Amino acid sequence: MINKFSDVPLYSQLKQMIAEKIENGEYPPDSKIPSEQEFCEEFEISRPTVRQAINELTNNGLLYRMKGKGTFVTKLKSVIEIKNYNGFTDSILDSQVPGDREFIRTGVVSNKKLKFLNEIFNIVSGQGLENEFAELIFTSKANGEVISLNKSYIPLSLFPNILQDVKNKKPSYDILMGKYPLLPSRSKSTLDLTYSDQTDAQYLKMQIGQPVIRIENVLSSKSSQVVEYVISKYKAGKCRLMFEHNK
Repeated sequence: MINKFSDVPLYSQLKQMIAEKIENGEYPPDSKIPSEQEFCEEFEISRPTVRQAINELTNNGLLYRMKGKGTFVTKLKSVIEIKNYNGFTDSILDSQVPGDREFIRTGVVSNKKLKFLNEIFNIVSGQGLENEFAELIFTSKANGEVISLNKSYIPLSLFPNILQDVKNKKPSYDILMGKYPLLPSRSKSTLDLTYSDQTDAQYLKMQIGQPVIRIENVLSSKSSQVVEYVISKYKAGKCRLMFEHNK
């Protein structure tokens, strides 16, 4: 029950109570919880108090809203373990199983349009040179479920046929045949926590504003030639990254 004499804020008490009802099954997955008005009347608390509790639970992913229908309990899925994650996991050039990807869009972009590519691919600025890159946006799956949304950039000067190769679902050993000096051998990764935007929500099947793990990978050959730049986003509450290192 709500204790109006407690030092714990009322919205926090209500939030905890709803979370406990979800955990013990009183509010089962995909079920509709009481309306804001019903909570107000049951506990004699204000609508802003109820709204704050529900907003925080929605932002945390425990609840979701359906316009015109109400607020429902999120159906929690089992944790997806991405075994042996490394900087090559979501790479186009290092993938042996291209069938695990589903492409959303492919095309060509230039470093003049996407200026951040200059620094990543070590392009000297101020020379007025235009370099074209394949931009490949795709999802990756594990156990039949989408686990990541990825965006890869590959220089067309190094891989002029990459878009056709991807369309033909060639594995990396075919793409790299005869290009052994460009074989990815090193990866530099940056990981941070951010929040899903509209595109993430659409393809990762989550609510806008929920946390996602964002990983940037820069893949280089043995000669330090940058051959691919990959940005991947994972649902923070649905996957666990396992890092292994054998010396």
